[in-house]
Amino acid sequence: MDLKTYEQMPISRIIIGESVEFLKEECEITGIYCEDKLVNAEMPNFVNLKVTNTSPSKKGDTASGGPKPATLETGAVIQVPVFVNQGDVVKIDTRSRKYLERV
Repeated sequence: MDLKTYEQMPISRIIIGESVEFLKEECEITGIYCEDKLVNAEMPNFVNLKVTNTSPSKKGDTASGGPKPATLETGAVIQVPVFVNQGDVVKIDTRSRKYLERV
């Protein structure tokens, strides 16, 4: 939706690219137009998403442990440190698809 005119505009997944996996409701993206045609759309560089599924941490797990896969609320799967648990909110860099921190 255009925040100035409130006009609803469909955007192809192809235009957003691989970052579409981090897109959720009310996420603001920047559109680039040429002659009233959307030619590119950019996601925010960072998003906060909830972890919906990951293996549980064990006592003694630390930040120095190896990464483990985690499914986010949008369905994207990324690697996170072993101390991240289901239900945690994590900050993700949408450009590199990397975990940055627990929020």
